[in-house]
Amino acid sequence: MFLRFAAVAACFAVAFAAASARAVEVLSLDDAFQRVDKVHPDLRLFGPLRDQLEADRQRAALGPVRVAGVSVENALGTGAASGLSGAEITLTLASVFERGGKLDARRTLAQSRIDALAIEREGRRLDLLAEVARRYLNIIAAQRSSSIAEVDIAQRQRAMAAAKRRVSAGAAPESAVFAAQAALARAELDQARAAQRRESARQHLAALWGESAPTFEVVTGDPLVLPAIDDFQRLADLIDRTPELEQFVGEQRIREARLQLARTEATPDANWQVGVRRLQESSDTALIGSISIPLGSAHRAAPNIRAAEAELTSLEIERESKQLSLYSTLAEAHGRYRTAQLEVRRLQEEVVPLLIKGTAAVERAYAAGAASYLELAQLQSEQTIALKQRLEVALDAQRALLEIQRLTGQSFVALPVLSNLSGTKP
Repeated sequence: MFLRFAAVAACFAVAFAAASARAVEVLSLDDAFQRVDKVHPDLRLFGPLRDQLEADRQRAALGPVRVAGVSVENALGTGAASGLSGAEITLTLASVFERGGKLDARRTLAQSRIDALAIEREGRRLDLLAEVARRYLNIIAAQRSSSIAEVDIAQRQRAMAAAKRRVSAGAAPESAVFAAQAALARAELDQARAAQRRESARQHLAALWGESAPTFEVVTGDPLVLPAIDDFQRLADLIDRTPELEQFVGEQRIREARLQLARTEATPDANWQVGVRRLQESSDTALIGSISIPLGSAHRAAPNIRAAEAELTSLEIERESKQLSLYSTLAEAHGRYRTAQLEVRRLQEEVVPLLIKGTAAVERAYAAGAASYLELAQLQSEQTIALKQRLEVALDAQRALLEIQRLTGQSFVALPVLSNLSGTKP
């Protein structure tokens, strides 16, 4: 009976494990991009903003309102004007005749705001995609740190076992075992810290689309893969097409439209009115009409024109300042990437392999009694430090590459951290 129950329980356990395995979602960087693109409020906000600007455009396309009126004269007075027997009624229609191209100027201003909104959304979208890639990279960084900690734990365990054997043989003091245990504990702490960082980074990424309890796993990538990039000057040529500068083009159109609208104010509008009046005494009707033009419109419009011209002039200076800032940031990111690329290559091709060979050699020497524990611990520490240094430098290069992509407006879907999915060892 017990065996039958155990078999049933085992079947349920296997089925639950299989269901749990199927429930784990593997999230690629592209998937993260799509989620943010669909649900992030900073991007969804542009929908209502466009609707608002579209309503403004429709309102700007409306002409002056027409006003219908009725006036009564010579009524409710005294004598011959008492009551309504002597009243004269006039029906009028009045409006404004716009001059100077005000209607076209309003339409142009409204449309330029709509066009600028699309550029602004694309700039915000690129910023969000860069943030997604940075947070995604932090998860991979934590995973790689955990892998390095596993390597360190394994070598510390070997060192502790060798130390115990030497202490048992009377060839080493007991302090060597304590030191090995402490080194192992530190390596295990590093692994626990990496696991916690990974969980926090996963939560940090999921927060971008509002997920409070993420269950996904990310695609394992190799941050040590650093592709070749173009020369700085070729990348700098792409800056002019980045959304951060294209926004100035949209803003320039807006300010030019404002200037044109301000200039139209110098041409006065004509207020007109026409109507029909009934003459009570003769029971006849007569047409009436009037037109009026305000004086001094050019003088009143001059301050607004000067202000609009100053805004347009200052925009070009702002653009030059922003271009210099982007140029400087790109130069710094490009230099960081090239420097880190060189450092990672030297560490990977020379330093780390030599330390791995040296550590293996000193482990054998220590086991044979030809080396001290201090020499063994020192080389093991040097190997771990070199692995961590290589990872940190590679991550700095990846972050610099993300900044380069953001500045130049290039796509983030080909992030090099995903170019190697084989999960190579640290």
